[in-house]
Amino acid sequence: MIKNTEYLNRKNKFIEEGKELYDRNDLTKFASLTAQFISYVDQLVVDFEESKSLNFNDYQKIAKTTAIYPDEYKIIYPALGLVGEAGEVANKIKKIARDGEDKMSSDWTQQLASEIGDVLWYCAALASDLSIKLGDIASHNRDKLEARLTRGTLQGSGDNR
Repeated sequence: MIKNTEYLNRKNKFIEEGKELYDRNDLTKFASLTAQFISYVDQLVVDFEESKSLNFNDYQKIAKTTAIYPDEYKIIYPALGLVGEAGEVANKIKKIARDGEDKMSSDWTQQLASEIGDVLWYCAALASDLSIKLGDIASHNRDKLEARLTRGTLQGSGDNR
């Protein structure tokens, strides 16, 4: 992510160069410089939006701060919560299958995303209780799927295919 000082330096340089070009009535170069700066700002916006995404380990750290349940229910509480939330996701999908997307409320995808977020929270809590990093789980799962893809065994059943 770009630092504020870098942006300010580039902005000030743009203003100085822009004034010079404008004063010399070199509007072609002025337009080109303006287009370059606009492109630069557009990329900053994209970079900013991407930086708002969390990686799994950062999410897990945040989720852990909101995990409030007795120590004697470690592992059990998030495992049961995971099953319950996965059931809520399945129930919403069932209603979509039964009624069709056109009969769903306008925010049905946001509702489903919220339930999936709850599933993610319980996955993070369970992984924390097991002292496993969520990012490691995701990496291991990616590696497993890539290996299955390479072997042509994505379809089928069994863990060791």
